[in-house]
Amino acid sequence: MSAATLAAPIQPSLKLSTASPAFRRTAFGAFIGGFGTFAMVYSLQPLMPQFSQAFAVSAATASGVVSASTGMLALGLIPASLLADRLGRKPVMNAALALGALLMLLSAWAPDFTSLLWLRAALGLVLAGLPAVAMAYLSEEIEPAVLGRVMGLYIAGNALGGMLGRFLTALLAEWFAWPVALAALGGLGLVCAGLFWHSLPPSRHFQPKPVGLAQLWRDARQHWRDPGLPWLFTSAFLLMGCFVSLYNYLGYRLHAAPYSLSSAQLGLVFLLYVLGMGASAWAGQLADRIGRRNVLWLMVATMAVGLLLTLLDPLPLIILGLAIATLGFFGAHSVASSWVGRRALQARALASALYLTAYYLGGSLIGWLSGLLWPLAGWSGLVSFLLLTLLACLAIALRLRGLAPLVPDRVMPTYSAAGVAPSAH
Repeated sequence: MSAATLAAPIQPSLKLSTASPAFRRTAFGAFIGGFGTFAMVYSLQPLMPQFSQAFAVSAATASGVVSASTGMLALGLIPASLLADRLGRKPVMNAALALGALLMLLSAWAPDFTSLLWLRAALGLVLAGLPAVAMAYLSEEIEPAVLGRVMGLYIAGNALGGMLGRFLTALLAEWFAWPVALAALGGLGLVCAGLFWHSLPPSRHFQPKPVGLAQLWRDARQHWRDPGLPWLFTSAFLLMGCFVSLYNYLGYRLHAAPYSLSSAQLGLVFLLYVLGMGASAWAGQLADRIGRRNVLWLMVATMAVGLLLTLLDPLPLIILGLAIATLGFFGAHSVASSWVGRRALQARALASALYLTAYYLGGSLIGWLSGLLWPLAGWSGLVSFLLLTLLACLAIALRLRGLAPLVPDRVMPTYSAAGVAPSAH
């Protein structure tokens, strides 16, 4: 083979495989994008008990520092996907991370709780541009045989960002004050935006198209008529709602007697997110091998087992239960999100936006509702409610086991290393 052949660029008709340097850049960019997004959206979660005390607000009201961001993020996903269809995938994602970092910095100077909520809502709205587009970008650019691996890395970035963002804000808020913590996270967001812009390759399979509401309606109806996609959207709503509620209000339980953990100690609890990093990548690879239908229900059941363990009183068992629930959640989300990319053969950006709209709405609505239950029914009542959501999600996962597979990428065939078109799960 000649040097000229070795130096030849990858044919634009082929998707990226693991042998390509562009594959590694794409995987790293996806990881950094997920890291920056989740670090900024969820970094205030361990500070909720502090906000309740400092601003004299209830747990449900304090949860607004998370719910305002996730709720507006959910509302911005479909408009962001339409914008990406017109302007391109990478420009929209670049702008989302950069504007989100600037708003995070501004939040450090919020004069009161109401102003902080408005800034958090604006942050969620602009950050919608990255998760709305990332899944579609990866589905378009990555070979289906290894899509689960890269999607797992993207979600692993979410996990690491969520973990370090929470840990750093908790630590800095205890050492200094919460405005210092928010300013530091804004600076971290700017670094992520720069790395993302530099590393992620431009789209090779994206074709711009005009924004049309009629076409949007037709595409949405097509997705909702699919026998699998609506159930995947619903599972995202339930999974994220349960997970956010677990981390939102367990902090209140552990902050009170007999545990009396400080903000920094609560931040250490969020280091369990490292399990999410491993679980998302592992579950994605496992789904590539044995099928998403055979992995999703196991991950949901794992999360339910972990949730049950948090009902016990010894702190080590509570932490163990939280660890197991974290592993199950990230594994389930990795499988479900990559399944959406495999089933949506057309209008993938819209399918991704619909999935994530349900995902973040679940975190916002169920997360807020759980806060109303906390003072009324305590931890056992809250866990009972969350177990009901997981049982519904488990029923959906078992139903999806009988879903007829689709042939992937009918418009643009791609092949595995063995030269055989991989089956869809």
